[in-house]
Amino acid sequence: MQKLLSRMLAAAFAIAAISAALAADAPYPAKVVRMILPFPPGGPTDILGRVVGQKLTENLGQPVVIDNRPGAGGNVGTDYASKQAPDGYTIVLVSPALAISPSLYKKLGYDPVKDLTMVSLVAQIPNVLLVHPSVPARTLKDFVQLARGNPDTLNFGSGGVGTGQHLAGEMLNVLTKIKLVHVPYKGSNQAMMGMIGGQIEMVVIGIPSAVQQVQAGRVRALAVLAGERSPMLPNVPTSKEAGFAGFEVLSWYGIAAPAGTPREIVARLSGELNKIMKSADGRERLTAAGFDPAFSTPEYFSEFLQSEIMRYAKVVKAAGIQPE
Repeated sequence: MQKLLSRMLAAAFAIAAISAALAADAPYPAKVVRMILPFPPGGPTDILGRVVGQKLTENLGQPVVIDNRPGAGGNVGTDYASKQAPDGYTIVLVSPALAISPSLYKKLGYDPVKDLTMVSLVAQIPNVLLVHPSVPARTLKDFVQLARGNPDTLNFGSGGVGTGQHLAGEMLNVLTKIKLVHVPYKGSNQAMMGMIGGQIEMVVIGIPSAVQQVQAGRVRALAVLAGERSPMLPNVPTSKEAGFAGFEVLSWYGIAAPAGTPREIVARLSGELNKIMKSADGRERLTAAGFDPAFSTPEYFSEFLQSEIMRYAKVVKAAGIQPE
């Protein structure tokens, strides 16, 4: 009886070892993949994450479940994702906050470059600079001249301290040596409503949120802060065309994974994301939600992130914004 038990235990251990080996050798992915969204449900980034997650589910053959973990401008969810196992089963949707936060927080909790592996860019939203119709400026040059002659008088709004829209206004201050006053709101749409109500003179916001207000004449668009004109606002010049080369501010989004995720898994994810962004269905769904599809290699995204960190760090320092 004892010999039989010993044989049964040995067989059980052997089966367990074989099962573990088979699981380890199973092609990725072999189970559910979790996508961390460091933003509240219902917003544009939540919509983007769910579209990408659904298409990844179809391409990978495994469910990609959404896990919303908002807080601290996206840093709560990103920090959490950076500390998960680097096995390809946790990924995170990142935004310009990833590049801005290192300059704004003394104790961030994670290092965007060292603790995360960039997988691919997935989308972007060009921003547009708007002014209230009462502002006597028809071009961006006019507005800069007006601000230069009236320092600390004209106000610009944003969705809060440290947001891309806030840094865009500060970037204009630094580039042109003017002094616009920042007025933070709880969100970019609230800032837009504040401008329509005459509380502030200027705001930088994503084009999809601006088009209807521009067409209704409630706001005036002076420049698209991108390298190309937008088909949604074809008559609005780019910042370069308006005479301010280098004043480009895109709201970009990408997928990252914990540092140490195997290169072959990163390459697989990047390849699938690129397929989604190039597909007719993927492009149509993202465009309908107000996003411009984007794609990249992991290497390009990593270099892009580092350049964005350096760019925003210069703006934060030049604007005298104190880290929290």
